[in-house]
Amino acid sequence: MNSRLYLVSTPIGNLKDITLRAIEVLSSVDIIACEDTRKTGLLLQKLKIVNKPQLLSYYEENEQGRIPQIINFLKEGKNVALVSNAGTPTISDPGYKLVRECLNQGIQVESIPGASSILAALTVSGLPTDRFLFLGFLPKKEGKRKTTLASLPKKTTIIFFESPFRLLKTLNELKNLLGDIDIVICRELTKVFEEIRREKISNSIKHFEQTKPKGEFTLCFNILPK
Repeated sequence: MNSRLYLVSTPIGNLKDITLRAIEVLSSVDIIACEDTRKTGLLLQKLKIVNKPQLLSYYEENEQGRIPQIINFLKEGKNVALVSNAGTPTISDPGYKLVRECLNQGIQVESIPGASSILAALTVSGLPTDRFLFLGFLPKKEGKRKTTLASLPKKTTIIFFESPFRLLKTLNELKNLLGDIDIVICRELTKVFEEIRREKISNSIKHFEQTKPKGEFTLCFNILPK
């Protein structure tokens, strides 16, 4: 059995961020497991991939049922690529359970690295990059969210995602818990309307109170000891 599971990173906005290796893999595998078959189908069209593989939906709600199916495909000798809608699969998206099962069964897993909003935000933030903590999305429940924020380590750059619908609420909670800290807010990274704001959190709150938050947000800050 020489088949393998490929973890293929896709662009987070700008299509030109796809790697040559990713195009090669997406062109050659038998099956692509993806969050949204329509979006992945459009991506293959834009990349002008002629020999299109079978697209198989793979998302949180059907993950448990899909894993045995994908394992069987791999054992039959078929190569499978796992992609998310944007960025690196398994990062704040389903996939690690599939990777774990492949490794348990001796199936080779190969990473095809590429675009990552986490690293893009970190490197452009101007904050220390030697030590950072990625939180994914904060818990939706207020109590858990406050506990998470209150227990953050000092002298560590914190990175997390936030939806436009909860952005203001989260910023106000951060200000109440941590004070008027410096924050970097990255919106729509690599896309046409990319915006990066580096300012006091109070200024961010004023800005987004006047301008309705839109798009995808990645936030970064570093808690310095008092």
